[in-house]
Amino acid sequence: MVTKKKKIYWVKKVQETSFAMQLPEGIFTRPAKDIAQGLYDAVMASNRTKGTKFQSAMSMLNYYINRAGKNLNEKDKQRLERAKVELRKLFGKLK
Repeated sequence: MVTKKKKIYWVKKVQETSFAMQLPEGIFTRPAKDIAQGLYDAVMASNRTKGTKFQSAMSMLNYYINRAGKNLNEKDKQRLERAKVELRKLFGKLK
């Protein structure tokens, strides 16, 4: 009997072993303002960020959007793009 080797994806390994900040469960399924606030709270509570706190929070949001890729429907993509605007507001980055 031949056993199949379980395929391990690098993304899953990184997510499980990464020393990145901890995000609340299901954060990216929430409304835009809640996503931004959740990211803001997580990054401000974390001492495991690189760069500025704003860069870390925005990177996590962009990472999620990029990983979802073509599987992200238009409605969700718009909600996540609004979350970027809300995140900029929270960090005082909007002019």
